[in-house]
Amino acid sequence: MKKLMTYYDKGQGFPIILGHSYLFSKSMWAPQIEALSSDYRVIIPDLWGHGDSPRLPETCTSLTALAEDHYELMQRLGINEFAIVGLSVGGMWGAELAYRYPKAVKALVLMDTDLGAEPAETHEVYFRNLDTIVRLGKIPPEMCEYLVSLFYTQNADTLRKDLYQSLCKLPTAVLRESIVPLGRIIFGRQDRLSILREIACPSLVMTGEYDIPRPPAEGVRLAHRLGCQHITIPKAAHISNVENPLVVNQHLRSFFAENI
Repeated sequence: MKKLMTYYDKGQGFPIILGHSYLFSKSMWAPQIEALSSDYRVIIPDLWGHGDSPRLPETCTSLTALAEDHYELMQRLGINEFAIVGLSVGGMWGAELAYRYPKAVKALVLMDTDLGAEPAETHEVYFRNLDTIVRLGKIPPEMCEYLVSLFYTQNADTLRKDLYQSLCKLPTAVLRESIVPLGRIIFGRQDRLSILREIACPSLVMTGEYDIPRPPAEGVRLAHRLGCQHITIPKAAHISNVENPLVVNQHLRSFFAENI
């Protein structure tokens, strides 16, 4: 039987699956687990090669395949209807899953993400960085600093230090077998903005005010195509759910109370 991603399964009620960012893990959602699990059943997987999950399978070669892997997890748990909250790559596969399984996905929240192709300038930078990681077998310190600057604002000192240390410690095998190939899937993605107009479930888009890789303008574009509200999360960058959990949790609880 095919291996599953590792996951948390907390609370009771209508199921909500939470999809974390690239280079993070299911623990990223700790503030939302606390806020949501009193009323909902929250399922939080680790991406392949992240957290405690096994390495990226050879069969996972696209965001569509990644969406299918998450759908399979929910099926194995006996969950046929659920909501999705996806941040960054979590939003990319989350939107794909909502598009492919409209009867299963009853509500969708996209955070700090985009469905368009990666812009040429950042595509070049990211792929050059991935090649460097393969060559060195590690993420060099200067690249760790660069990545940290993309994820958190300057004010998030403790978060920045913790992320820097975790990136520097990633094992060579994990980097070469999972992190790099998954990065190539994410940053080499095709433009999938067209699928958003086919997603009919209640939706919400949120973006950190200071998000660099996925700025608010991209979130506004997603919301326009989904026909839903876009919310800017103040005083937060890419990992907005961690930098400003009170505001994010308020909007999540309000949205789900109205829509599931």
